[in-house]
Formats: sequence, C-alpha cells, structure tokens
Amino acid sequence: MHKIFTTAFADVYPLYVAKLERKGRTQAELDQVIEWLTGFDAPALAAHLEAGTTFADFFADASLNPHVGLITGVVCGVRVEEVEDPLMQKIRYLDKLVDELARGKAMERVLRG
Repeated sequence: MHKIFTTAFADVYPLYVAKLERKGRTQAELDQVIEWLTGFDAPALAAHLEAGTTFADFFADASLNPHVGLITGVVCGVRVEEVEDPLMQKIRYLDKLVDELARGKAMERVLRG
C-alpha cells in the first residue's frame, strides 16, 4: 500500500491551495475542480477536511465524474491513463487537474467542457 493512500486529504489540500495561489488561481477554483471530479459540494468537502479523511476513504466516498476518462497526460513522469491501481489513478487525476489549473488552462478546458 502506498503511503499517500493513508495520508489525510486535509494534509495535502493546503498544498494544492498554495500551489494554485502562487500561480494566480484561487481556492474556489480548486474546490470547483474537486467537485467536478468527486461530486463533493462545499459542505461535503468541508466535512472530509474536518474529519481528516484519508485519500483512500475520500475517493471511496466519491462519485467520480463520468468524463474522467478524458483526463490524459503525464503527472510525475507517469501517464494517468496507464496507472494500474484504481485509487492511485484517481489521485493522479486530481493531481493532473490541479497541474492544468496551475498552468493557466481555462476552467472550461480543465473540466473537460
């Protein structure tokens, strides 16, 4: 089992926020991306952050967007569409969306609109 699976999502969330804010994006945009990917609205996301939910439990509770298959590309040298472990692939999907947002991609394109 990879260490990230048992890491609290709340421990990584501020790192996502900081990365995006350094690039001129906002926490609200991050939350929009998370909602698109997982189906968690603001209260559900806040509950997971407050509870210290692990990545494994966070994604187990999520209802992934039916268009996640459109998320392709490389994160940390690995193609997200080729990741074999389903949980790791979900985490990489989120990483890829955050990276695209940080690189200045339009929200419509990030959300595969």
